[in-house]
Amino acid sequence: MAKIQFKDVTKVYDKKNKVIEHLNLEIENGSFTVLVGPSGCGKTTALRMLAGLEEVSAGRIFIGDEDVTVKEPGDREIAMVFQNYAIYPHMTIRENIDFGLKNAKVPKETREQIVKEVITLVGLEGYEEVKPSKLSGGQRQRVALARAISKKPKVFLMDEPLSNLDAKLRNQMRTELIQLHHKLKSTFIYVTHDQIEAMTMGDKIVIMNQGEIHQAGSPREIYNDPRNIFVAQFIGDPGMNGIKLTSGYTFGFRPRKVTFQKSGEFNGIEFKGIVLTREILGSEVLYCLDTAFGKIMLKTNDETHQSDDQVMLYVEKSDLYFFDREENRIYDKEQIETLYKEVVSA
Repeated sequence: MAKIQFKDVTKVYDKKNKVIEHLNLEIENGSFTVLVGPSGCGKTTALRMLAGLEEVSAGRIFIGDEDVTVKEPGDREIAMVFQNYAIYPHMTIRENIDFGLKNAKVPKETREQIVKEVITLVGLEGYEEVKPSKLSGGQRQRVALARAISKKPKVFLMDEPLSNLDAKLRNQMRTELIQLHHKLKSTFIYVTHDQIEAMTMGDKIVIMNQGEIHQAGSPREIYNDPRNIFVAQFIGDPGMNGIKLTSGYTFGFRPRKVTFQKSGEFNGIEFKGIVLTREILGSEVLYCLDTAFGKIMLKTNDETHQSDDQVMLYVEKSDLYFFDREENRIYDKEQIETLYKEVVSA
């Protein structure tokens, strides 16, 4: 296990394309940390610099107390799992796992024991002599994981390893990766653009955009206390509704906090809406509604309304978020009260 530190790290391509600028991040020893953000935000570049697959333009990277900024990938005691599995198609599962150990000059008897242990750990007993072409996508990803585990690294790096799997397999593999982390107690760093993966897998989430960290914290902290509009609308299924006021400020509320009925002690905003679309999501329904504030999303277990229905909508005052003109969260109570009055009168 090892703590990871990015200290003022910058990555520039072709002397002008700055992908990451002054990245400062500490990843706790033994944590499951997820780097999440839209395509091109710099998350994979950060992971590849940590792995030694990309050069650092400026700054330092530490694994534990060791500066690995210019170390070769093979000397960093890390293992990386990619989205395309990167396993050898002409080798059996056993041979795929054994290959790296053999190159590392691990004695044969030790190799055999390690291969047996990791195959059991990832649940592939009985498939030792099978080649990858005979395996499902989930099984192939387990082979890649087994090969990574066999190296006994300090850090596991995973770059969107589930993106090639179908929805059912992704859900299954998410659970297996969480269990694997609990068993190994190693430092996991996982890159994804899928905020559902981030929220369900990570004990710490790092939200990135345009090469910068917008917020880092636990899933619950980030969901309940987004520091800016980007985080508020990126995290959530769907993200927060954001409505621009004439003053240039913005207020928002989560789709799950909009209701069709108000409570007996209701204290908040109420407004009319017209149902545009209705999506049945099993036990929940996602509505898109047209309102005086613009289009908003509502998520509920109430499926009584149809397209073109006119409805009343309610949001408690305590469920409203306010953001300044730079799109950062406002916490000042007096300013919030002034903006709330603007919302009510809008």
